[in-house]
Amino acid sequence: MVRKTGLAVALVAALGLVAGSTAVAADFFKGKTIRVVVGYAPGGGYDTYTRQVVRHMGKHIPGNPKFIVQNMTGAGSLVSANYIQRRAKRDGTVLGVWNSGFVLMQALGDRKVQIKAKELGWIGAPVKGNPTCAFMGWSGVRTLADITDPNRKIKVGGTRTGSTGVDMPKLLNQTAGTNFDVVAGYSGTATSRIAMQSKEVAGACWGWESMRVTARGMLDARGDDKMIPVLVTHKIDDPELKDSLLVHEVVKKRGGKEGVATYSAWGGQYEFQRPFVAPPGVPADRLALLREGFRKTLQDPAFLEEAKKVKLIVQYVPPKEIAGHVDTILGIPQESKDALSFLVRK
Repeated sequence: MVRKTGLAVALVAALGLVAGSTAVAADFFKGKTIRVVVGYAPGGGYDTYTRQVVRHMGKHIPGNPKFIVQNMTGAGSLVSANYIQRRAKRDGTVLGVWNSGFVLMQALGDRKVQIKAKELGWIGAPVKGNPTCAFMGWSGVRTLADITDPNRKIKVGGTRTGSTGVDMPKLLNQTAGTNFDVVAGYSGTATSRIAMQSKEVAGACWGWESMRVTARGMLDARGDDKMIPVLVTHKIDDPELKDSLLVHEVVKKRGGKEGVATYSAWGGQYEFQRPFVAPPGVPADRLALLREGFRKTLQDPAFLEEAKKVKLIVQYVPPKEIAGHVDTILGIPQESKDALSFLVRK
């Protein structure tokens, strides 16, 4: 009886501490402004998803903090990723949204990538990725024969190593014998789209979940001005992708099992796209409130209705699932690291 009573008292005390901690965290966010640092330029998929989420997130966090978005471009969002890891305030008032591919770059030993993925506070992700390569009507690129013609260089635009726009075409050159000429240095998909329209490059690769929204005018255009999705990683129930080539089938046909294994190891990063990330060291009670607020936002009918209107695909990825993907990526076998090492800039 005494032992049971002692356990009950301990449980009540523990619950009281948790409730007290939550109340303190809620009080902390009251009157605060949370700055969300997006690693890409305005108008692209990262920026679009982030602004859509933060319009609703404040009402789902006790204390109802305000949210502002800051675009911190550079090196395909690496500048913002390194900022979140090393310099951002660790009090819960600064979050980052940047390319999850840097977790793979960490695994591959890219010295410019300063993140330590297991130290970060993963809040959640609003969507999973479907890397897609699309080309302008004027380019004439439509078929497997077009993209594998050894006598034809096809210019594609991207940001830097570690981004879909650069890594995907390079990887396809390696595993499927495509003949893409990667032009890096664009600040994001918005500037890549402008380059496609001005005929600087023939196409670009980025997530279909973003492309179908941010490039809607180009997808709906006709003739030379129309953008056509030619290569897609996952065949989904979308009429706009019915004629697209499936990447894994192309890679299997031309690169065999080794090519498929290499592409799959690279593709793990797309299980959590455009993640919201807190710096290391954010107090656990505040991090828990941010995570819960993000979850509630992604399930908020008002948010989902707005997302539907602008054709955003929403697939909530919880922080625990992200942590599992991070472990898998950091633990890819050495043979996969060797096969992907060409992606790391020396």
